[in-house]
Amino acid sequence: VKAQQLKLNEKNVEQIVRAMTLEEKARLLVGVPQTLVNGAVGATAGFPQYGIPMTILTDGPAGVRIDWKREGDPNSYHATAFPIGSCLAASWNVDLARQIGVAMGNETKEFGCDVLLAPGMNIHRNPLCGRNFEYFSEDPILTGKMAAAVVNGVQSVGVGTSIKHFAVNSQEDARMSVNEIVSQRALREIYLKGFEIAVKEAEPWTVMSSYNRLNGSFTQENRELLTTLLRDEWGYRGMVMTDWTDTRNTVAQVYAGNDLMEPGHNDQVQQIIDGVKNGKLSVEDVDRNAKRILEYVLKTPTYHGYKYSNKPNLKAHAALVRSGAPEGMVLLKNENMALPLNNIRTAALFGSSSYRSMSCGLGSGTVNPDHVVNIVDGLSAAGITCTSDLQTLYDQKRQFEDTRHRMERGDDYDWKPGRVQYSEFELSNDAIRAQADRSDVAIFTIGREAGEGGDRSVDGRSGFNLTDMEVRQLKNVCREFHAAGKKVIVIINSGSVIQTTNWKDDPDAILLVWQPGEECGNSVADVLTGKVNPSGKLPMTWV
Repeated sequence: VKAQQLKLNEKNVEQIVRAMTLEEKARLLVGVPQTLVNGAVGATAGFPQYGIPMTILTDGPAGVRIDWKREGDPNSYHATAFPIGSCLAASWNVDLARQIGVAMGNETKEFGCDVLLAPGMNIHRNPLCGRNFEYFSEDPILTGKMAAAVVNGVQSVGVGTSIKHFAVNSQEDARMSVNEIVSQRALREIYLKGFEIAVKEAEPWTVMSSYNRLNGSFTQENRELLTTLLRDEWGYRGMVMTDWTDTRNTVAQVYAGNDLMEPGHNDQVQQIIDGVKNGKLSVEDVDRNAKRILEYVLKTPTYHGYKYSNKPNLKAHAALVRSGAPEGMVLLKNENMALPLNNIRTAALFGSSSYRSMSCGLGSGTVNPDHVVNIVDGLSAAGITCTSDLQTLYDQKRQFEDTRHRMERGDDYDWKPGRVQYSEFELSNDAIRAQADRSDVAIFTIGREAGEGGDRSVDGRSGFNLTDMEVRQLKNVCREFHAAGKKVIVIINSGSVIQTTNWKDDPDAILLVWQPGEECGNSVADVLTGKVNPSGKLPMTWV
C-alpha cells in the first residue's frame, strides 16, 4: 500500500509509523498551536494524508478552561466551575468524584476537546504551594483514590485525562528549576503512591511530566521515572506529554519516554531530526513515541468524527455542583448550636468574599462559568437578607477597585466571575455595633486566593495568616455581637489551609467551604440553614 493511500486505523499503526518520514514523525512528537477551540491550551499535530486529525488539549482540574467569548460570534461558551480538588477530596466520596468527572468529561467532549488536562494530584507538602487548591491532599491514598474516580468518570464519556504533574511538583516558586531531593522511600510511599493508584485503577489516557528536577535531573528527561517505573513497573500503556515548557533537551526527553512535547516549538522538530542523524537518538525511540501518540489519537472523539454541540447541560451540572459541594464543606467549630441558623431573618455580612465569593483559584485551574452565586445572594434566596447599608459599603469598595483596575489595564479589563479577591477595609466599633443592632447574626467571610506560577505568602491578604486588620476586625465583630447576645459565624472561602490559631476561639462557628464552584452561595446557604449537612473531613492538616 502506498503511503499516500494509508489511513490510520486500529490495525495499521505500525505501518503508518513505517510509512512516515523522519520529519513527519518528529512533527508528530511536537505539539502545535490550534485555533479550533478558543482558549484550549494545546494540540497534537494533524496529518490529513494519513487520516490523522489534530486533537485538542484543554485545562483543567476544576472544569474546562476555554474562552467564553469569540470574536464576531454572538454565542457564549461558558463552562461549569466545579468544586476544586481540595473541596472534592474533603468529601472522601469517590462516587461524587466520579459523577463530577462524568460531567467534566461531557463538557470536554461537547466543546470539541479530546483531553482534559486533569486531575492535578501532587501532594500538599507545603501549605503555601500556590496550586494546592488544584490538588487533593497531603495523603497519597486519598489522592490516588479520588484521582482514579475522577479519571474513570471523565474517560467513561470517551475523552481523555492527563494526570499531573509527574512528579514531586510540590511548589510553584522556582518550579522550572527547583531540584526536589527525595529519598526512595518517601518517593515511593508519599509522592508517587497516588499516581500509582490512578494509573493502575483508572488507566488515564495521558500523564503529564512536571517542570522540576528530581534528585538532580529534570523529570521530563528522567527515563527511570517515565519508562522504568511508570511503564515497566506499573504497566502504564498511555501517552506521556511534557508540561507546557520552553525547549529543553528535546533528545533526552524523547529518550526518557516523553512522547509529546508541549506546547511545541519548531526547533524541537529539528532537534529530533538532528538527534537521529547524529546518532544521539535512535529512530526506534522516535517510532515508539510516535506509535503511542497514534494509539492515543485512535481513542479521541475527533478521530471518530464526533459532532460536538458546544452546548453541554450547564443547568444539570450546576445542580450537581450545588449538591456536591456541601459534601466537602467542613464544620471546624460549632459551639452552642450556632449552626444551623434558626429564626434568622437578617444577617450582617462582613468580608469582601461575602459579596464576591470565589469559585476557584487562579491560573490553569480556573474556569469561565456563566455565573458564580455569591454568599449574599445565596442567603437572600434562602430568605435571609443582608443589612443593606453594609452591602452598599462593600459594593462601593468593589466599584472603586474595578474602576482602578480598568484604568490600569484598559477598557477591555474584565473581572472574571468567582476568581477575584477584593481588598478588605476596617469598620469602626460604632459601625459594627450599629450592625449588631439591626441584624440577627454576623457572618464574617475570610477569602484567600492563590494560583499557578507562585506560592502564597505567609502574610498579606492572600497569605497563610490573617492580616492584623482582619484579626482586629473579627475580634471587634465578635465582641460587639456577643455583647448584644448574637452569634458570629466565620466562613472560610479558601482553596487551601490558613492559620486559625490566634482567632478561632472568638467566633461561635467556623465553616470551611473551600472554593466550592459556581453555586458557592447557594451551597453555603444550604449548609448554614440546615437544608443539607456539611459532610467534609479535612484532607490536610489544619491548626
